Amino acid sequence: MKIPLVDELRRLPLFANLSGEQTRCIEEGRELKLALGETLLREGDTAEDFSVLLEGELRITRKYGNQEIVMATHKPGMFLGEISLLLDVPSLATARAVKASRSVVFGKASFWKILSTCPSVAEEILRTMATRVRNMETFSQQREKLMSLGTMAAGLAHELNNPAAAAARAAVHLQTTTTDVQAFACQLNQRLTPAQWGILVDGSGEALARAAKAERLDSMAQSDQEEAVSSWLEQQGVAEGWKLATAFVSSGLDEKWLAALAAALPGEALDDSLGWLEARISLKNLLNEIEQSTKRISELVKAVKSYSYMDQTPLQQVDVHEGLESTLTMLGHKLKGVEVVRDYDRTLPRLMAYGSELNQVWTNLLDNAADAVKPDGKICVRTFQDDGQVVVAIRDTGKGIPPEAQAHMFEPFFTTKGVGSGTGLGLMISNRIVAERHEGEIEFESKPGLTEFRVRLPIKREVTA
Repeated sequence: MKIPLVDELRRLPLFANLSGEQTRCIEEGRELKLALGETLLREGDTAEDFSVLLEGELRITRKYGNQEIVMATHKPGMFLGEISLLLDVPSLATARAVKASRSVVFGKASFWKILSTCPSVAEEILRTMATRVRNMETFSQQREKLMSLGTMAAGLAHELNNPAAAAARAAVHLQTTTTDVQAFACQLNQRLTPAQWGILVDGSGEALARAAKAERLDSMAQSDQEEAVSSWLEQQGVAEGWKLATAFVSSGLDEKWLAALAAALPGEALDDSLGWLEARISLKNLLNEIEQSTKRISELVKAVKSYSYMDQTPLQQVDVHEGLESTLTMLGHKLKGVEVVRDYDRTLPRLMAYGSELNQVWTNLLDNAADAVKPDGKICVRTFQDDGQVVVAIRDTGKGIPPEAQAHMFEPFFTTKGVGSGTGLGLMISNRIVAERHEGEIEFESKPGLTEFRVRLPIKREVTA
């Protein structure tokens, strides 16, 4: 004979201590059977029910990016759905049967009746919910940090790749050009007098000086001048003069200058002389390219150290502009195509703060702004002083935050990015860092085409580590 649902429920630890009168609160449950692979609830869906598993097994998963992570496995006697009903948020996870399962499901009204009439059940549900929220929050925070680290690492690799590749290419060309300079020099030693060598060396010095001051030409003007110089070189019998024309024109050398130099050199040595001159110019350009590339790499490494406050104490005097700039550098790959406007008050005082934690706040706000304005919007980062506070305002030209969502922006697990696109903890964590660690506050306003978050940090405060 089949056991009534109420009797089955009373055998579970959750309902074991109900009195006869309290049993009525579980009479409204309805039986739900799930075949293998069927879904009981789906992440992101509106929460309607509280479920207690009687038979089978449920796997609880949550999406982080494109990854579905197993959060828990529910056995008979365990329950789910209480977090979403109590916090009034969409389902935080997906529950799928990994064995044929049977549950008792209570609607929202029945769930609240259980809480109000059955103290022992309410106590167990709230205790379990608190543990689950804490565990999920901890896991999500760690996961968010790892995801952020992965994003930063990918972006940094991209940013480092360009100057590193440029330096590598320049180094290869440098070897070839150095060989060319030596080969031309060997030929010219046999053809030029010391006085003529002096004229050529002086000419190369003047050419390098011109190159340092030369203005960049537009593509049409560059092409026209290269054609003119190439024609002149061809008239002088210089073999493959078109190969030399680009370096000469980029350095500000024209036919008149080259003709004056050629007049002071023997005709039979002109080909090697101009080849040596072009190689000297290229040599300098390649060295400049390597210097600029390695300087960019050094700047990126410095930004990483500044962002993480590596080798520095957690609590120290902080310039918010340094943190903002290092964060913008770290997020450079996400800001491609985005116009970033800086409006800094450089007279702002330094703050006693946890620098790496504030950078986490800037990262979250700038990352959200970048997502909002993609692919070609505008972000304005402004700093100013107001009422004894340093204010950092981050404004974007995105579509704005829906009015119905604005009241929930700092609540745990609330996100407007969709399932798997955010943990729903970024703003909550940022708010904690600002409020609890720095005695400040975050405020925002949003409408279509303009969203601005303002972080207010007191200049003077009692500091406790």
